Amino acid sequence: MLLKSVIFHYHGLDQEERDHLEQTAIDLGAEDELKWANQFIAKDYLNSFERARTYLNDHIGDYSKDKRVGYIKMVWDSNNLKGFVTELEMNAMLKLAKDWRVEEELKDLVISNLQS
Repeated sequence: MLLKSVIFHYHGLDQEERDHLEQTAIDLGAEDELKWANQFIAKDYLNSFERARTYLNDHIGDYSKDKRVGYIKMVWDSNNLKGFVTELEMNAMLKLAKDWRVEEELKDLVISNLQS
């Protein structure tokens, strides 16, 4: 929930994104995790992405490559639900993909999405 939340908050959370996060939390039974993610972000909103990046790198950076790619794809797909991905969101995903050593996979995902 932190990953999705911090990407959506990167440019300012709109109502559609808020609704999507809440529905995702309900679907996953992760309401407490969403509440925690929102508190994490609110604690220092201006630095929340970098703080989350550090936290996520410590927790996800050593996951299997397939799992890391899956998390990036999940965020890409969530952002695409609104029909576009902002430059700020893409920048955030690229930073995480670089940290997690899955940049090429993100680029392939973007290219395949553009071709379809």
